[in-house]
Amino acid sequence: MLEYDTFELGDFPLRSGATLRGARLAYQTYGSLAPDRGNAIVYPTWYSGWHWNNEWLIGAGMALDPERYFIIVPNMLGNGLSSSPSNTPPPYDRARFPRVTVYDNVAAQHRLVTEKFGIDRLALVTGWSMGAGQTYQWAVSHPDMVARIAPFCGSSRTSVHNKVFLEGVKAALTADDAFAGGWYERQPAKGLRAAARVYAGWGFSQAFYWERLYERLGYSSLEDFLVGFWEGFFLDGRDANNLLTMLWTWQNADVGASPGFGGDTAAALGSIKARALVLPAEKDLYFPPEDEAWAVRHMPNAELRVIPGVWGHFAGFGANAEDTRFIDTALRELLAQ
Repeated sequence: MLEYDTFELGDFPLRSGATLRGARLAYQTYGSLAPDRGNAIVYPTWYSGWHWNNEWLIGAGMALDPERYFIIVPNMLGNGLSSSPSNTPPPYDRARFPRVTVYDNVAAQHRLVTEKFGIDRLALVTGWSMGAGQTYQWAVSHPDMVARIAPFCGSSRTSVHNKVFLEGVKAALTADDAFAGGWYERQPAKGLRAAARVYAGWGFSQAFYWERLYERLGYSSLEDFLVGFWEGFFLDGRDANNLLTMLWTWQNADVGASPGFGGDTAAALGSIKARALVLPAEKDLYFPPEDEAWAVRHMPNAELRVIPGVWGHFAGFGANAEDTRFIDTALRELLAQ
């Protein structure tokens, strides 16, 4: 699970104008590449996630079956495995790590896919949350390369409301005196715990809490869930500067910012050639179905299919069997087309 490979990007220019020298992209693969290289799937990671967190949707008999497909899971820049504030030497270390866009992430992944594996056609790109944003970006950046996309619980453009939420996470992380402007010697634990509490009100829906579904996850009370799940999640190997780097990426995500579109998100979506199955969750507070319905209206070959239920954004986390079956079934149908 913890094993992975690294693709050396060398001196990697970013959209911000900075160059990340000695950049590297961590990734894991599942399955074998077919002789014609036609069975490749890219499945990017999400905010704070690592490649092994994607494995719940990969397996024998599932849509993403490694016996049939070659599945590449690239780790986002900033997640601690790929080039990040926590592992980059000076001068771009820690608080000086440069701004990274979703476009930059996909540019790095494209180099991995083409240079390392010689792949010129992808059967599918899919992903959850920020992975969904990267999925949209793949289809915009490389329209002739991507046959199908299935972004779930994510968006092509971060909404204003979503940006407001992220300001709360940012404020919690940086308010801890131990943060020291990003030059801390130890993790700002109070800030990480506070960020977890901010996140807790958004990751799952109001109905999830009303029905006390956290008990199905093995937590004996609300406070047990807030500490055991949420605070535990943020304290489990996550670095504050890494989180802030990925937060900036999320906050500034917009396929309309891709070269050639001048900030026109609708035009960027209209350029997508891939067959698209867009899967928002019914009660997702970050990426509500209405936002993705807007995106689908601007895409030439897209279907909206809402994941039902009360698990909110974490419908795409693999936390319950019903949502996993829904997503897996949708991917299976899309791959069959």
